[in-house]
Amino acid sequence: MNKFRIAEASNAAVAPSADVLLIEDSVALSLLLKRRIEAETNATVHLCTSFAEAERALDNGQFTLALTGHNLPDAADGEILELLTDRDVPTILFSGSVINDLQSNYAKYRLVDYIIKDNHATLDAAIAAVAKVIANQMISVLVVDDANAARTDLVGFLQRQNFRIYEAVTGQQALQCLIDEPSIELVITDYYMPDMDGYELTKRIRALHGSDRIRIIGVSASTDRGLSAQFLKAGASDFLYRPFVPEELQCRVNNNVETLVQLKRLRHLAERDPLTSLYNRRAFFERAEKHLRIFSVSEIAGAIAILDIDHFKRINDNFGHETGDSVLRQVAEMLLRAAQQYKLVAARLGGEEFALFLPGMSIEDAQELCNCLLEDLRRQAFAANGRPLQVTASIGLASLYRNETLDNQLNAADQMLYLAKTGGRDRVFSEIVLAEL
Repeated sequence: MNKFRIAEASNAAVAPSADVLLIEDSVALSLLLKRRIEAETNATVHLCTSFAEAERALDNGQFTLALTGHNLPDAADGEILELLTDRDVPTILFSGSVINDLQSNYAKYRLVDYIIKDNHATLDAAIAAVAKVIANQMISVLVVDDANAARTDLVGFLQRQNFRIYEAVTGQQALQCLIDEPSIELVITDYYMPDMDGYELTKRIRALHGSDRIRIIGVSASTDRGLSAQFLKAGASDFLYRPFVPEELQCRVNNNVETLVQLKRLRHLAERDPLTSLYNRRAFFERAEKHLRIFSVSEIAGAIAILDIDHFKRINDNFGHETGDSVLRQVAEMLLRAAQQYKLVAARLGGEEFALFLPGMSIEDAQELCNCLLEDLRRQAFAANGRPLQVTASIGLASLYRNETLDNQLNAADQMLYLAKTGGRDRVFSEIVLAEL
């Protein structure tokens, strides 16, 4: 029995979801906000026009966050903020005027953000603030601090912002956490810790991860004003002195997260094939070379494969390039699922040719996986002009050899691909098959 099975395509929404409690007594504004928030995010908006309605909603459900005004017809003195604080619901205040002592209220009511209704752009700002909090659940943050009270306060603040939080009390724990949880993209570290200071931790993180991969914010309650420069020179992205001004902390965190998002977007554009979203040729070579360096000093096996869609020119000629592009995208989706499932590197090398780098996989397992890919391809529902279209592919597979260049490894797989095609196509050809002939 084949031990490999490619996961089926998922129809689940990629965008993070949320339940938003919208409390606004203006019917026209509330309906506009509800419509736009649901259109621009993957959120379900629960609309309330009074304090009493909001209280009932909170009794009956849990909410990711609330967007509320300060004054309501049945609660004219901001009681809604007290209620949301008591129910521990992260809150964005959407107010018609600046509230006195807003900074202290910001901390008291654990506000996530506040928007003042003072110009035509405030509606967009409120919706953007909601979208940001919803999107934060996709960002993992590591908080490093040996002082329990200080760490707990910071963790609570970040949890209200809807981030995924990890904690460490020493530098070594932090480094191990980064290995165990590769999703972490933001590290907030205190300076004073028992095993290494935050400056040393920052240097060690930077030796492994660039600022485009992990942002680091240093924090300290020290009166030494030179600490900020030390952190920044060590590779930190930002620095804050304690005690925090909540709004400033939020802005610094949000700015670093926004930088990460922009960098990821640019990296995706630079590394991905625009048609299939697989790695492009350059990105494949970069990642494969990195794996080869590890492979050269280890006892781990590995393999490399090239997949070529059979008679692809015929598909383009007979059914048009739109059908050809659709076939390429479906094949790429299958390879992407396999890559995510089995930790492979998958790329489109060009045209109808794809590459797979299979680190840590024996040639026998790689052969079995490649056969599984071809079986999955045969089962897929391709269509042209409303009629079923049978699509197959040929795969050339080769073991990795130490001290060989990536070009030579690819050439070996390409030679196997030639044998697969001359042998009748729709098959995997490798040294295992060659030995059986």
